[in-house]
This record gives sequence, C-alpha cells and structure tokens, in this order.
Amino acid sequence: SGIQSVFTLAEFTLIYRSIHGCLERPRNSLDIDLSLSLSLSLSLSLSLSLSLSPSLCTKSTTLIFYKVESRITSRFAHTTVRSSVVNSGSKAQSIGFNVQIPKRAFITNFTMNVNGITFTGSVKEKTVARNLYAQAKARGKAAGIVRTNSQDMETFKTEVHVPPGSNIQFELHYQEMMQRKLGVYEHSLHLQPGRLVPQFQVDVYIYEPNGISFVQTTNAFGERFIGLTKMNTTKEKAHIVFKPNVEQQRKCENCTDSGVDGLFRVTYDVSRDHNAGELQVSDGHFVQFFAPSSLTPLPKNIVFVIDVSGSMWGVKMKQTVEAMQAILDDLTMDDYFSIVDFNHNVRCWSEDLVPGSSIQVEEAKSYIRGIKPNGGTNINEALMKAVQMLLKASNQRLIDPRSVSMIILVSDGDPTVGEIKLSKIQKNVKRVMKEEFSLFSLGIGFDVDYDFLERIAMENRGMAQRILANHAASEQLRSFYRQVSSPLLRQITIQFPEEAVSDVTHNRFDKFFSGSELVVAGKLRLTEETTLTMQRIIHTSPLQMWAYITVNQLISERSLAPTAAKKRKITQRILTLAVEHQFVTPLTALLVESEDGGERLLADSPKDPKQGCFPTPVILNYSPPPWVQPPTPRPLPIVMTCNCINNSPPFVLVENDPHFIVHLPRAQMDVCFNIDSEPGHILNLVSDPGVVVNGQLVGAKGPRADGKTSTYFGAISMYYQPEGLEVTASTERITVRDSHRGHSFTWAATANITQDGVKISIVKESHVTVSVNDNIRVMVLLHRVWKKHPINVDYLGIYVPTDNQYSPLVDGLIGQFSVEPEVRVYNPHPGADPLKEEATMEVKGHQLSVTRGWQKDYRQDRKQGSDVYCWFVHNSGKGFIDHHYTSYIVPHSHSFLQLA
Repeated sequence: SGIQSVFTLAEFTLIYRSIHGCLERPRNSLDIDLSLSLSLSLSLSLSLSLSLSPSLCTKSTTLIFYKVESRITSRFAHTTVRSSVVNSGSKAQSIGFNVQIPKRAFITNFTMNVNGITFTGSVKEKTVARNLYAQAKARGKAAGIVRTNSQDMETFKTEVHVPPGSNIQFELHYQEMMQRKLGVYEHSLHLQPGRLVPQFQVDVYIYEPNGISFVQTTNAFGERFIGLTKMNTTKEKAHIVFKPNVEQQRKCENCTDSGVDGLFRVTYDVSRDHNAGELQVSDGHFVQFFAPSSLTPLPKNIVFVIDVSGSMWGVKMKQTVEAMQAILDDLTMDDYFSIVDFNHNVRCWSEDLVPGSSIQVEEAKSYIRGIKPNGGTNINEALMKAVQMLLKASNQRLIDPRSVSMIILVSDGDPTVGEIKLSKIQKNVKRVMKEEFSLFSLGIGFDVDYDFLERIAMENRGMAQRILANHAASEQLRSFYRQVSSPLLRQITIQFPEEAVSDVTHNRFDKFFSGSELVVAGKLRLTEETTLTMQRIIHTSPLQMWAYITVNQLISERSLAPTAAKKRKITQRILTLAVEHQFVTPLTALLVESEDGGERLLADSPKDPKQGCFPTPVILNYSPPPWVQPPTPRPLPIVMTCNCINNSPPFVLVENDPHFIVHLPRAQMDVCFNIDSEPGHILNLVSDPGVVVNGQLVGAKGPRADGKTSTYFGAISMYYQPEGLEVTASTERITVRDSHRGHSFTWAATANITQDGVKISIVKESHVTVSVNDNIRVMVLLHRVWKKHPINVDYLGIYVPTDNQYSPLVDGLIGQFSVEPEVRVYNPHPGADPLKEEATMEVKGHQLSVTRGWQKDYRQDRKQGSDVYCWFVHNSGKGFIDHHYTSYIVPHSHSFLQLA
C-alpha cells in the first residue's frame, strides 16, 4: 500500500523481484498471478500474467531507483546522487554504491539508510574523524568510503554487507564551481547505474541572473539515446531532463544490461555586457567574474618540448605527432616557435625561435614526422634548453615585448638520464625561468609522475593536464593547446577599494586566455558609502563560492609552501574553512554515523589528490534485527612475505630466495612463489604514485649443496617522492636522506624520527617501521646469523600490510596483490614427490601446474617459525604475477616501476 508512482510492466517486474527475489521458474517461462491493493485516491485489484526471462534472475540485487539532480546557480553546482538497492537474493551479500565525481568537486555530505537505520555525515578534521572511526572499527562496526583517481573524475565508493531482503538507500552530495574553457561552462555527470532501473532520472537546473546565451547537452551512450533529453529554457533559467524508461535503457532489444554508461554533459555560457564584468553580492561576500572577449590576441612565443624516449613508442608518439601537425598549423606570422625533442640526448629543430610562417611550419611538421622514439629521458636538460632559447630571444629583442612566452612540455615518464631527482629539476627550472615565462605540462598516460608535472607547472605560472594514452590522446592535446593558444591579457590585477573588502582570493593573474574567465571573491566591509557605489549587484550565494575558491587556492599554496611553518599555517586555515563549510578535502574526512551513534563510517578523500594515495575500502558489517540471521563479514586479502612478529593486520612477507606467501581469503588458500634473481638486483615491491618500496638482493657467502647461491634482501628502501625523502634500512644501519641532508642510525638503539610526514620507528636490534602520512606502512625486520657461518649472511624481512591506503594504480611484486586475484585450483593428484601434491591452477587467464608444499611464516615465532601449507607456483611466479619477474627489476633504490 501507499505506492506513489505508476510503472510499466517491465518496471513493475524489476520492483517485484526486489521484494520477493527471483522465484523458481519452469524451463521456459514463469506465470505469476498477483493481486495488489493500491492505496492512492482509490483502491483497485490488479491481476497480471507475466513471463520472466531467465536472465532477469541472474542478479541477486535490484536497483529500484537512480536519480541525479544538479542545481547550478551562477556557475556553482550542487549535485545530489540518490539510489535505492534491494538484496533480492537468498543470502547475505555486499552491495556497493559507486559514483564518479569531478576531480575539482568537494563532497559535502553522504547519507545511507539500511532497513530504516539512517547514517548521516559531518565533516571533521581528518585526525578527529579517524580516531572516532577507529573506535567503531575496533568494535567490528565500521565501513570505508573512498575516492579513487582517474583523469578528470574520482570514484566515490562504499560497500555494505547486508542480509537478504534488505533495502539500502544511498545519497551523496557534492559541490563544484564551473570553470570556463573555450567559451563554455561544462557540467559532466558520469551515469553508471550498472543495470536496468525502473526509475531513472537526471535533472539539471541552471539559473544565471545575467541570462543564458545558449545551453546544449551531449552524452556518450550512443545514437539511440538522441532525442531522449528534454529541455525547457527561459532567459535566465534552464531545466534539462534525461529520463529513459527500462526499454530505452537496454543495450539491445533483448539485453538485460543497461546502455547508460558514460558521461552526460551539459554545456552553456552566460550573456555578457561589453564591460565583461559581473559582480554578485550576498551574505557579506562578493564574487567578481571577468571575461573580456573583444580583445586582439597577443603574439606568443612557444617552445614545444617533446619526450621521444623509448616509452613513447607506438600509440603515444603517433598521437603526439598527429596533434602537433594541427597545433603547428594554428601558428601565425606574429608567433615565434621552436621544437626541442629529447630522450637521453636533447636536440633542437631550430636553435633560435622562428616566425610561424607557412614554410617554417611545414619544415617543423616534417621534422616531427621523422622522430623515432628510443632511449632514456633527460627532462632537466631539455627544459634548461627551452628556457635558454626564450631568454636568448628576449635578450636579443627578437620578439615583441607585448608577447606571451611559454614552454609546453609533453612527456610520459620520469627522468632516467642526467639529473633524475625531481626536486632538483623543479628548483633548476624555477631558478632560470623569468617572471614573464610560463610552463605548461602535459603528462601522457598513468606511468608519468603527474604530481611532479603539476608542481613544476604551478610554480612557473602554468598548469598541467593528464592525457589518456588512447585513441583520443591527439584530440586531448589539441584541446589543451586551444585553451592557451589565444592570450588576450598579461599581468592582470583586479583591484577593489581596500576599505571596502577583506579576505580577497587571488586577484593577480599572469595571463588571461580567450574563452576563459577570471574569478575573484572576498568579504565585504559594508558601509553606507560602499553600498551606494556598488553597481549591478546580483543577489545569489557567493559565500560558498568564496569558500570553495579559497580552499582550492590554499590547497595549491600548501603543496608549494617553502617552509614547514608556512605549510602548518596554511593547513590550519584549510581545516577551519573546510569544517565550517563542510568540504571533504585532503585534510578533512566525512564521518558518517547512525542515528544512535552505534556505527560509524569514514568517508576519506586522498591524502594528497596529486599523489594518488587512497584509502582501501572496508566493508560495513550491518547489524540486523535479532530475528534476521546476521551476515558473515568478508575478510580482506592477505599477502605475506615472511617473518611477521605480532598479531597486527595481515602482512606481505618475504624471506630468503626471496619467497613470497600470498594468503587469499576468498579462495581460502595460500599461494607461494620464489623470485630467482641475482645478487645486486633491485626488485620493485610497491610502486604507487608518490611512494615506492624497493629491495636490493645480496648473495650468500657460498653456494648451497645444490650449487646455487641463495639470495636475501640486504637493503629495503622506501622513497616518498613529494618530499624527496628516502629511508633505507640495511643490515648495518638505517639511513634517512632528503635533498638537503642525510642522517644515519644504527640498530643498537631504539629511536623515533618524524620528517615531512614520514615517521620512522626503530626498535633496537629488531625492526624498523616506516609510515607515510599514516596511510602506507612498511615494516623491516633484522635477521642476524652467526658471523662465522660459512654460507649464511645477515638479511632483512619485509612486511607490508594490505590495509595500506594505495591508489588504484599500485603495482609491484607486493603492491599488485592489494586486490585479491580470482584463483581456482582443480584436479589435485599425487606428485612425483609423495609429500607434495600437484594440481592445476587457473588464474589471470593462465593454467599453471602447481605443487603443494610447506613454507615458513615467522609472524609468531621469529626463531623457528610456523609452517604454511601453500600451492607453489614455479618459474618465479610466472602467470601468477602480472609480468615476468625481470620486469620488476629497477635501476635505483628510488626508481618507480616502469612497465610497458
């Protein structure tokens, strides 16, 4: 009773399944007779006979509704995503809620209702939220909600483990300020319900007080969705509705999968007066928008710096060449340019800047087409050369003094030749760049250190963008170039009477490009005089816009803070504003609590969005009423590589050989493999944007009885890239180095050191624990042997817990197991050795011959160890690890993994 909507037959079928689950059916069809009493304004009886497709019963969860609503007022968007899901299966299971949101957006709230129990959120300082969360987690009542990285979007995700019949409703709120690019504002909604939805609706409301000049929509769902979007517009308002029914959502006529999967975009622009200015005032705050258009573009001087190292071979280079052809065609006779291409060497197409004449452009295009990628990556020398070319042209007065000078760097990897320390390259570039030069960085693919490219661009009056290395890379490169190809103004200052305003956001801008917009916000010191002198005041809500702009600018300033004291001061201001305005930032977290305070969830954003360190999801163990059978919590994967010393969370553990033990809780088995490498080799264990863990092998004093030489880890290094900090533990000492100095500690004393967000805890003659921002921990244990032993040497064990907060990009011999692979072992039979059973393992598309035997786990007993019965994968883990083991050999202790 109490049904509030009218449904089609197909929609009703899906809702019926959500209540009753999939009923047992005959071989061909299922006839259902239903009698329903519907309480609306009248009562009626309904009898239906329906035939259910077998595929309708293959999913044990049903999505009842999926609704997205965005309200955009004066370029500021408030978006709410709501969904309702039912566990229509016969067993308890995990139900997920995944939403992709724009990278620049701030989550402001998340609520969840599980069988009538409501969880509501509040933003708190991260340390406070985590402490409260830890208290709940210790009682076994907790959940993790995370944001993971992509190009322009992040994924907010959570899972709830619930009994059969449970109904879960999710609601996520986030805010974003629209940025004007190439003459339009774009609002993107990533719609991915995952299945057919009886009630599916998207509403976008736009209100622009100055008027809307145009509005249009596009989607990536396919041609058959054209025409399903409805739009109502007036001078100042627009309402866009996208509401496909179940049949329209289907991928094909008889499909049960949804074709709605991708970006739904709304683009628009506002009406502008000739003065191109717009002032908005409310709640004691103001926002000034400035976007002049009737200006003549300034001439520009560009040095294109292009990575042509071996990693650019193939699609990356092809797309770069294609993009450069179009970009060079855009140059005019007033523009000056040259090209620097680099691998381990640096070459110049022309040592001097030349005008963009048709002859020069054709010669440059021919040069670009002839490039053959190979060799290493010498970023430092290439950028130094580009700056020298601009300086030479400026000093010799060969270029227009009104012109805009810029360097556009295109690269896909970290430096491997010349100066390879990123902090040093950053300082070198900043030292030689003149104030009127700008550096723009384009990072191709996810192998590139995007954090470095962004910092070096921001420090030098530019910006960075990640380019996906796919078939659309060429268009992405061209689109970025179009944003900076028409500079209209330089050295801009937007001034306000000092007695009338305070707390003004950045009001000095290096350049203004055609199609963009300058935005300044602040607080008003309202007096009778200032109130009377203000023109064209529009009453909207600048307060949140001011807070949004301020927090974003402070986050950028914090990453470039020159001193620890300055960084602490900025941090405190971010915390104050974020908590006051309820923004989930890198320094705050969303604590979600049940009505009675009995359960808590933690919604956490990346530690630093540029580094890509993300929390690992934990599942909420929902406590049902007494009459419902409680679910069994699903354990997390455990990866071990030897010698754990206590009952801390599951660890990755490695011993001599070195051998790895991987515990797979879902498969309820242990898998082992050795890495048959050589002394001196450095193996990458964990490679995550911003953090790398590598281990260097040492050999025994002599061969074993079988003639082979045992290998051990003799040194373990953890490198924290944003701070240029490296911690190396060897069997003799622990060394801490940054770009300025180094410290050394022996194993003879207990010590605790904290530097740049990295904590090092040394326990005398036992172990050292290294923690990065409390997100990623590594424990290294010291194993001493008898000094006069003829063969054995001292060695190290390494333990990396799987609850480390990695990004989705994590890799390495250990890092790859942060997500448990699907493994199946079948056909067990006696082997050649009667004590070792043999079988076939199916994993990652491979069928492997495996042998069951014993390995040692030293977590409890460091001397004798305990035996682990595991399936052994031969040939250095071939087929079980993602690549051949030699792919994980890196050249230096601080090298990140570079996989083809």
